[in-house]
Amino acid sequence: MEVLTRNEMDNRFKWDLTRLFASDEAWEQEYTAIGELSAAFAQRAGTLNVKERILEAFNAYFDMMRRFETLYAYAMMRQNEDTSVSLYQAMNDRAMSLGSRVMASAAFLVPELLALPEGTLEGFGADPDFSDYSRFIEDILRTKAHTLSKEEEQILAMAGEALSTSDQASEMLRSLDLQLGTVRNESGERVQLTDAGFILFLESSNRTVRRTAFRKMMDGYAAMGNTFAALYAGQVKADIFASRVRHYESSRAASMYADEVPESVYDSLITAVHEGIDTLNAYLELRRKKIGVPRLHMYDLYYGNEQGFEIHPDIEESFDLFLKAVAPLGEDYVRDASRALQERWIDVYENRGKRSGAYSCGSAYGTTPYVLLNHKNNYDGLSTLCHEMGHAMHSFYSNSSQPYPKADYSIFVAEVASTTNEILLNEYLRREYRDDRAAQAALVGNLLEHFRTTVFRQTLFAEFELRAHRLAESGESLTMEQLSQMYLETVKTYYGKVCTVDDCVASEWMRIPHFYSPFYVYKYATSFCAAISLARNILSGDPEKVARYRAFLRSGSSLPPIEELRNAGVDLSTPEPVTEALDYFAELVYEYQNLLN
Repeated sequence: MEVLTRNEMDNRFKWDLTRLFASDEAWEQEYTAIGELSAAFAQRAGTLNVKERILEAFNAYFDMMRRFETLYAYAMMRQNEDTSVSLYQAMNDRAMSLGSRVMASAAFLVPELLALPEGTLEGFGADPDFSDYSRFIEDILRTKAHTLSKEEEQILAMAGEALSTSDQASEMLRSLDLQLGTVRNESGERVQLTDAGFILFLESSNRTVRRTAFRKMMDGYAAMGNTFAALYAGQVKADIFASRVRHYESSRAASMYADEVPESVYDSLITAVHEGIDTLNAYLELRRKKIGVPRLHMYDLYYGNEQGFEIHPDIEESFDLFLKAVAPLGEDYVRDASRALQERWIDVYENRGKRSGAYSCGSAYGTTPYVLLNHKNNYDGLSTLCHEMGHAMHSFYSNSSQPYPKADYSIFVAEVASTTNEILLNEYLRREYRDDRAAQAALVGNLLEHFRTTVFRQTLFAEFELRAHRLAESGESLTMEQLSQMYLETVKTYYGKVCTVDDCVASEWMRIPHFYSPFYVYKYATSFCAAISLARNILSGDPEKVARYRAFLRSGSSLPPIEELRNAGVDLSTPEPVTEALDYFAELVYEYQNLLN
């Protein structure tokens, strides 16, 4: 199917960003206003010596940050609609530059607060006048050892834009400049190969189509491998710089300290998942027999999940199924979520130049969340909708329940609500098709695939990312050859017993945008394990367990993330949620075997 231009798309399936700004001109006016706010805020330096001025500074700082986040969200989403539009490329770049200026103007704030007499800041944390800012104050005190002088903080803030260049450049390279050419589909027609449409080729029943598309994709990235390696090496160097200048032991330590998560969580995840690789191989062997090939290749892994149970819901049908799946969360949840399609929170379909993948943006406090999709009319498209709406509703409830300084939940818990929704969808369909053996096999297979892609695959990514950072931290260079060989070795550790891991797989790391958000990917795996436990609690029918989960959705960042999840019913500070989830994976493999037999 031909990919349409943005102007050819039906407006009903485009998000409505006028809730943020009525026009680009309104955005420009706010851009100027925020620049003036930041200049005025910088003049507060040296004045934070009495309670009233400190409270005024807090109010001004968070108002400025709230307005900037809305400004940046608009520019980012406009650029993501069509990355070839130079106007929105420029707006996004200018917003990032403004962000650096905003952060630089406020760089004095934390060092000046830490210079107050002993006990003063702690007293403000308990003062009702500062109740909206209590977590902000706690975080300042917690990170005191990693806070620099006012001048050093200002320099770091000014460097923020430069340190994010690798991320921006890699996104432009992937979504716009990288030309992957055409491949033949199942009908023999030559069609454009894109990142967004790649999965459809991998799901093809024609193995030649799968193999050809996979190799062409990997080879296309490999042709730009030195560029991608230079960009990723730049990102890793930026991560290391940021950690060392703040006196952390490593870039991973810096990232996890910010989330208030011990590094042991990362290590125990990798250890537990390695212990489950034999079960993963048992599952893959069942998949091999199911699709009838003598030896699995990596390009076979996405084929056959829906054999015997093919559904092709368009976006409206998918949205209806989503609402039915999340019904156990309560009538008010369904009512609130039902607004999303009608009110155009969602940008639905792929268009030429659009950013690949999917995400939810909930950072524009005081308005609705937004969701970017590249929707396909299949189970994967339906599941992605449920996933991103989980993010959106988490933001919706956090933003509507918490004051702005406590609304933005930690990245560590960001994937929990989204993955819980995916599991609720799977369980809903299993109930609907309980008398259909083929449907049950497909749905159990899909849940197993979610395990594979979210627990095993993301942990694989986490292991590669950790190795890359440790290599760079030891003084080694990150070349294309080194990164690709390291990635290939890691893939073989997970898949090599059952799958033929072709050499071209070595280039796959270049496709992963999350590597430019340091130490993010492991959170998919821990969140999935938490979601397994939480979804079971929700489906138990126990009103108290549902209420605890709903309270989690409203908690924002009002508590440390580990504590928020503990209150919801799962303790990720221990290995148990991961090991219990992997035990459940083993049960599903056994059930899958019986269904296939």
